[in-house]
Amino acid sequence: MIELRDLRDGDEAILFQWRGEPEVDRWMSDAAFPSREVHAAWFQALRSDPDMRGWMIVRSGEPSGLLTLTGLLSHHRRAGWNWFLGSAEARGRGVGRAAQVLGLDRAFGELGLHKVFAEVMADNDAALKAQAASGFRREGYLRGHVLKDGAPRDVVLLGILAEEWSELRGDVRRSLTDAHLIAA
Repeated sequence: MIELRDLRDGDEAILFQWRGEPEVDRWMSDAAFPSREVHAAWFQALRSDPDMRGWMIVRSGEPSGLLTLTGLLSHHRRAGWNWFLGSAEARGRGVGRAAQVLGLDRAFGELGLHKVFAEVMADNDAALKAQAASGFRREGYLRGHVLKDGAPRDVVLLGILAEEWSELRGDVRRSLTDAHLIAA
């Protein structure tokens, strides 16, 4: 079963370790790998800043990744969406898709957002596929939008509206409960 849980003190070390792994880092749009101090400050902000929320993606009781929403205080009722799977064992097993469904329930239900949007590296096929399966639609394409290791990389803009999620939610959740990835 996949769940989202609130962040705990010990999660910062796990996230920092994952963040340093090449398979995670290659999809991050940050200019450079953060120092431990910068990462710790970001983690504290993620837990205390009302403009941000983060959850540990948990698979069978084990931390597997992170899902975040930023810009929560916008009067537009929209937030930026980011997620990654740090655990190699979680990749390719529907964990990202399940985590996104749980996150969209929180974004539109618990937090009352109107829209969730994301920027995804254009060559990150797995993330684009998982987000499309969760109902995200392509809204734009930004050429050379980020520099990664000094090279320009293209980014795909994705978004989903609350009313779209409301229409898709039942079928998407049912497919994941049938696959025993999330609780009914």
